[in-house]
Amino acid sequence: MTFRPLHDRILVRRIEAEEKTAGGIIIPDTAKEKPQEGEVIAVGSGARDEAGKLVDLDVKVGDRILFGKWSGTEIKLNGEDLLIMKESDVMGVIEATAALKKAA
Repeated sequence: MTFRPLHDRILVRRIEAEEKTAGGIIIPDTAKEKPQEGEVIAVGSGARDEAGKLVDLDVKVGDRILFGKWSGTEIKLNGEDLLIMKESDVMGVIEATAALKKAA
């Protein structure tokens, strides 16, 4: 089954946080917070401005994003827990070059 969000909504898969701290301490499931980072799986067609013109979304499929702790609506699609949220709930896109610099 395929799913396409409407208007300015996006479908997001949470990216799970590390289960260990930098010092090697394992964090139990009960102490973990929900991750605030995700990958965009699908995007809607865009929002309409005051003139009725369609405005494309800034995020695209495959983008890694940061969003608020309580953003979006949790759904289960094909047995997978996902989030649907408006593009305005997204705080920013994690650029690939920044992620590569951190890994180096």
